[in-house]
Amino acid sequence: MQAKAVAATDLNRQPSLPECAENDVNTQSSTVDSPNFQKDYRFWAIIIALCTVSLLSAAENTVVVTSLPTIVEKLGVGKNYVWITNVFFLTSAAVQPLCGQLSNLFGRRYLTLSIVAIYVIGSGICGGARNPAMLIAGRAVQGVGSGGINMIIDVIISDLVPLRQRGNYVAIILAVYGIGTTLGPWLGGAIVENTSWRWVFYINLPIGAVAFILLFLFLRVKWNKSTTAYERFRRLDYIGNGILIASTVSILIAFTWADVIYPWGSWHILVPLLVGVSGMVLFLVFEGSPFVIEPVMPLRMFNNRTAIIVYVITFLNSVQNYWSFFFVPIYFQAVQLSSPAQSGVQLLVFSLVGIPGAAPALVVLSKWGRYKPLHILGSALFTLGIGLFSIMNQNTSTAGWVWINIAAALGTSILTNTLLSPFQASLKEEDQAAATASWNFVRSFGNIWGVAISAAIFNSFTASYSWMVDDTRARASLTSGNSYSSATKAFVESFEEPIRQQIRTVFTLSLQKVFLIGVPFSGFIFLLTLLEKEIKLRTELKTEFGLEERESDNSTA
Repeated sequence: MQAKAVAATDLNRQPSLPECAENDVNTQSSTVDSPNFQKDYRFWAIIIALCTVSLLSAAENTVVVTSLPTIVEKLGVGKNYVWITNVFFLTSAAVQPLCGQLSNLFGRRYLTLSIVAIYVIGSGICGGARNPAMLIAGRAVQGVGSGGINMIIDVIISDLVPLRQRGNYVAIILAVYGIGTTLGPWLGGAIVENTSWRWVFYINLPIGAVAFILLFLFLRVKWNKSTTAYERFRRLDYIGNGILIASTVSILIAFTWADVIYPWGSWHILVPLLVGVSGMVLFLVFEGSPFVIEPVMPLRMFNNRTAIIVYVITFLNSVQNYWSFFFVPIYFQAVQLSSPAQSGVQLLVFSLVGIPGAAPALVVLSKWGRYKPLHILGSALFTLGIGLFSIMNQNTSTAGWVWINIAAALGTSILTNTLLSPFQASLKEEDQAAATASWNFVRSFGNIWGVAISAAIFNSFTASYSWMVDDTRARASLTSGNSYSSATKAFVESFEEPIRQQIRTVFTLSLQKVFLIGVPFSGFIFLLTLLEKEIKLRTELKTEFGLEERESDNSTA
């Protein structure tokens, strides 16, 4: 990975793909360990530390999703509930390119320790929140840490393991991640039912402390210390990062206000949306200009078909993931009338099927180096699952929704977890940190679009179907842009029949529309996978950020 400044003239060149990248994948030989691929106790200690960090991130993702309706109600967040999720995704996405650049300039160790500490601090702020503003601020801090965590795990694995074999070790971390996602939904429901919702966030404190200690003790990897801190800070792409962050914020503001505070056609929505999109275009132009010595997102990463296609698939898949799965707990609680704890148990289908399904896919990727068949299979299953989501209703049997969830979870897990390798394969080793950071950015940025657009669609349809409800108070809750926070078992059961049944019908129809509108997006992902070109996954490890040499190694040398 590149640790020294690159001349401006070099940045605008179109370097060729890695050697043999265009070779047919079938010409690959069997996997052979690179000579500098060391697997001593230090390597495994770092893997264990990364597993702990992934557990921290996994628990957060599923615990909050299950308990969010209750948190919104208890703290009186009202129409601003979308910010609890979106500000997390915003800061998570916005800092990832910057973290990739910082990891090159200042090494992996101190950046990793810093982002874990930031995440823990954010969790503490959320747990101690006394009002919606404090909770949202804590989620913003938490998002910074989460974005860094998601990015740095992939970067460190890329430093330690050749590309062809990374799937094996990502599968190990994914297995631990699966523990967090498996326990998370049940834990989130149990917490809000039996204790204070604040423990949804406080539970991150002990896990984060363990992760920090393990990383402090064992994450000791090389980095270029030949330049001063001042020189390294000068090489940061401040303008590029500023444009990217401002554009992301502007787009998020538009999505968060749309159909909640202002209609989609209002200038309050159109202006920030257009400013944000224009800012993204300006960012791309600026990153490709000769004035940037070390761009945060070098455009040379997108000079081949596979990189572009994988990037687009990653964005659309992230949109589709949250578009769909953000509302599955709503289906269980507002349509099936499950308690938060029960919906947590019902969500176990995703982790019990999705995670074990993704791990073998990663192993297959490492063994044969073929990612295109996995992408085709995963996107096809996901499209099928999303389509079947749109027919679920109050009368769907347990066996019915279980099989539907299995198809969707298995499909998206196979696809999502095998996208980074082909993106990295199309680029030189020196660009791996920037590539990993930009890939994680577009994945998090897609989450923002998925949550905001689907929430707007849900609010719009609940308002349009509210005429079916005879009760004035219930109808007001469904038309105020606040229908998400009302989509709980407690709210529905606070009314007598036939109002209760009418409310369930409104939620059912609205959710069906949310899922149905998402089907074309998933179908487009499937078509894009057919256009991918398979690139050979490298078996050699070339990095400036490998394990520090031991004293015994130096003495031998």
